[in-house]
Amino acid sequence: QVQLVESGGGLVQAGGSLRLSCAASGRIFRTYIMGWFRQAPGKERDFVAAVNWITGTTYYGDSVKGRFTISRDSAKMTLYLQMNSVKPEDTAVYYCTSAPDYIEYYNAPGYPYWGQGTQVTVSS
Repeated sequence: QVQLVESGGGLVQAGGSLRLSCAASGRIFRTYIMGWFRQAPGKERDFVAAVNWITGTTYYGDSVKGRFTISRDSAKMTLYLQMNSVKPEDTAVYYCTSAPDYIEYYNAPGYPYWGQGTQVTVSS
């Protein structure tokens, strides 16, 4: 099992910045990919960003490209999401997720491990 704990959420004004963190523990020696999804009330869980833990290759959803940056600290087994130029439509619960084997990075059901989520609220 892998445990994921997010932190860093909160209230931010539109145009501002926020940095989310996700600390991984447990059976983390087999990590293929880690990522962030978000879910707004009444909506589906949407892909935000992901990073191949082995190669460092990054992937982004269209709505956050150029504004958000995903990064990792392999030594600390910590994932980050730097959110810049945030918009009210970025308001959602943000979830950290990981998978030990190859999956389609944008496919939420493919990820076996999830954090509890952290709320991000962007005020206009």
